[in-house]
Amino acid sequence: MDALTLLLNRRSASRLTTPAPEGEELQNILAAGMRAPDHGALRPWHFIVMKDEGLTRFSQLLEKAAKVGKLGAEVEEKAKNAPFRAPLIITVIARTQDNPKVPEWEQIVAAGCTVQAMQMAAVAQGFSGIWRSGSWTEDPIVREGLGCGPKDHIVGFLYLGTASLKAPAKVQLPDMQDFVSHF
Repeated sequence: MDALTLLLNRRSASRLTTPAPEGEELQNILAAGMRAPDHGALRPWHFIVMKDEGLTRFSQLLEKAAKVGKLGAEVEEKAKNAPFRAPLIITVIARTQDNPKVPEWEQIVAAGCTVQAMQMAAVAQGFSGIWRSGSWTEDPIVREGLGCGPKDHIVGFLYLGTASLKAPAKVQLPDMQDFVSHF
């Protein structure tokens, strides 16, 4: 698949199963993330790869966060099951640092670019994925459990595997005139 076809046809897949990327495929995905645009060559990101027992530990962490937050039994159960929606998750953390030329927001955006690059690398190798975020990215229990420091930001959880449902027919893009202007 050529790069333009990949980018113009990108779709998220929320239902994922095995196989997941591993070995060289996984290394390619992580390497693609490392090539994200990065002003100042700060590499303000950290990747946590979760599979097998890592998914179980992440499940326990989310369940604990839901219990401590007193979010109710339904949310606790959903949190406990969330990591098992894919055979592999890569958590991306923006590890921002003080820099006179590169503001914090730009470092967070750079870390976000790693997620896009990794998802595209997965798709290019025949896998599927979905970038998830939500309230867990800000939860203090989750942040502590994933080793976040005070200046760190979880930019998302990249769920990866093989799509278990066939993608729906190609979705028509909205009229770009509503999103583009010329100066």
